[in-house]
Amino acid sequence: MEILQQEPIAALATAPGIGAIAVIRVSGDHAIEITNRLFRGKDLSRQASHTVHFGTIRDAQNTIIDEVLVSLFRSPASFTKEDVVEISCHGSDYVIRQILRLLLKEGVRMAQPGEFTQRAFLNGQFDLVQAEAVADLIAADSEATHRAALTQLRGGFSKQLKALRQQLIEFAALIELELDFGEEDVEFAQRDDLRRLVWSIQRVLRPLIESFAVGNAIKQGVATVLAGKPNAGKSTLLNALLNEEKAIVSDIPGTTRDVIEDELFIDGIRFRLIDTAGLREATDTIEAIGVERTRQQLDKAAIIVYLFDVAEATPAEISAVEADLKQRSVPYVLVANKMDKLSAEKLNEWQRTFGENLVPIQANTGKNLTEMTQRLTGFVKANTVPGCTVVTNLRHYEHLTQTDAALARVLDGLDAGTTQDWLAIDLRDALRHLGELTGEITTDDLLATIFSKFCIGK
Repeated sequence: MEILQQEPIAALATAPGIGAIAVIRVSGDHAIEITNRLFRGKDLSRQASHTVHFGTIRDAQNTIIDEVLVSLFRSPASFTKEDVVEISCHGSDYVIRQILRLLLKEGVRMAQPGEFTQRAFLNGQFDLVQAEAVADLIAADSEATHRAALTQLRGGFSKQLKALRQQLIEFAALIELELDFGEEDVEFAQRDDLRRLVWSIQRVLRPLIESFAVGNAIKQGVATVLAGKPNAGKSTLLNALLNEEKAIVSDIPGTTRDVIEDELFIDGIRFRLIDTAGLREATDTIEAIGVERTRQQLDKAAIIVYLFDVAEATPAEISAVEADLKQRSVPYVLVANKMDKLSAEKLNEWQRTFGENLVPIQANTGKNLTEMTQRLTGFVKANTVPGCTVVTNLRHYEHLTQTDAALARVLDGLDAGTTQDWLAIDLRDALRHLGELTGEITTDDLLATIFSKFCIGK
């Protein structure tokens, strides 16, 4: 693939603000020569790629702006596959502005958000899925999101999809060829072979599609709703998990009237803990609004923690609650709070009735909280396979589902003996969505939308 050496661009690659060190990245045509005109030290034009050089940056009057380290990355062995220079200077806002001003005077322009990564994509450094993983890796705020982004950056599912797409292209070409010989009733594409190829693609697509529910929760934070009757101890549990007085705790039932939310990291996974109003028949308008909001949160939950006072509830009552939770088709755990009020024998009876779905705790002392949090992380880990790709991007999910739908139509057409022209339409649709997913088919609007979300300097 021909490398596109475009006009030189520059940007601050480190976070803005005063710091010990700042890095200014320059990429594009004559990036090394331009930097060399400002640099006093070794002649950068004669230095090898992947070398670092100490010197000074000076203006036209030979005034020293700063002592710097300059790193050279010659095309195509660089992030953008263009000539790239990284200037490590002191993190003074003044120094950064002066160096950028000198670069602009030499014909460099300021980079747009994500422009370095966009150039890397256009020059074939990686595909569009991997390019988007760069932004996800930068934004990763937990071990789980970091792991998902890194897997995607290393190729994830896109390499496998590219190979399968190429095979599908070959079959589509044969189907198109049959259209040219429509009157002669010839068959170039073996239908059984096409069916097997579609099956093999679907075997790759469907686990990825199913992984989005978990992947999206990991990326946004796993919405974990604390629900139960008033005075069950939900606010006490929230405070104990966060180790701070986040919610008001009172013996008066119905104290929590609105949704209270905070984040908790457990084993590298970000959970969004949502404390809700107690579920009961409301006694006033304000409480009724709170109860309605609780029901809305339950509808959006990724995990439900149903908390109840084990000394006040009955097994029949909790069985009815569990039946309702099962209908929601999301993981749940029954948390029997205030376990100190029951004898060990009674607690054993509760556990025999509800099995692993029940965890007894004492929220006000923190007893058994570790067992409960392990249950939460277990729900997430049970739906992810270490080293396997988890889809976290809505754009990817939409193209995967559209591809799967088109391939399902191809199979239906094969079973029904559909003519070549209808098969060709569905194959083209599948190929288009696969191509837009990996970036083999792109539009300027698509690229502008994706890379505009990146930070400047990346």
